[in-house]
Amino acid sequence: MDKLGITEENWNQFIKWLWDFIPGAVSAILILFIGLWVIKIFTRMLRKFFKKKDYDETLEKFLYDLISMGLKVLLIVLVITQLGVQSSSLVAILGAAGLAVGLALQGSLANFAGGVLILFFKPFKIDDFISAQGIEGTVKEISIFTTKLNTFGNQLAIIPNGKLSNDNIINYSVEGKRRDKIDIGISYDSTIKTAKEVLLNLINEQEQVIQDPIPVVVVSELGDSAITLSLRYWALNEHFWDIHFYTLEEAKKRLEAAGISIPFPQTDIHIFHKDTKKEKK
Repeated sequence: MDKLGITEENWNQFIKWLWDFIPGAVSAILILFIGLWVIKIFTRMLRKFFKKKDYDETLEKFLYDLISMGLKVLLIVLVITQLGVQSSSLVAILGAAGLAVGLALQGSLANFAGGVLILFFKPFKIDDFISAQGIEGTVKEISIFTTKLNTFGNQLAIIPNGKLSNDNIINYSVEGKRRDKIDIGISYDSTIKTAKEVLLNLINEQEQVIQDPIPVVVVSELGDSAITLSLRYWALNEHFWDIHFYTLEEAKKRLEAAGISIPFPQTDIHIFHKDTKKEKK
């Protein structure tokens, strides 16, 4: 026994363990370096494959990161197993850790699942104008957890993918064209036929308005103070708002020039006076 209290038998056991451990450690190190080299080559080939197929950029990044991470986790499991750790014990530990992390990050996992659904089913893409969760804007970025919208006021709106994938989404860009409906009220004293002609002439003289199907003007409501005419036409997305705002402004000018008034809500008040003399008798 030496000064540290280690017996010759302990030394022999340590040396035997060391000789048994060294081959496994060397093998584990070789597997680690060779595995990282193979993963690097494979992921490089995978990136080239994605470029040739011209997939969505966000989907490419997600799949690339997922495959790369999965291969690295598999490599770590192989290395640890080579060091003598039982694979069944390792799987149990990983399973327990995964369960704990999953319970702690339920909201993040819901957003992750929502991001996967959005990337695969593609209800919208970058530069689409959408309405979702009470927000309207142009899609700026689709990540695995959130979607970023640039609103009309140039504000950045960040929506969690979990809510986005489980609620209604209106995509204004996907069809390439939109149908507008402009409601204009005219007085009951005005001639409906004349008002229709003015509005149709206004919309038909604009070259950017689609003529198939043709624009129409219909009576949509007989209100308390006005007859509501509904002007309906189709336009490409890039021309939609220019036509809409121009038509609103010009409609008022031309209707007034044609002698057709656009009324405002009115209330008639009738006042009755009582005869006080008769009441006294």
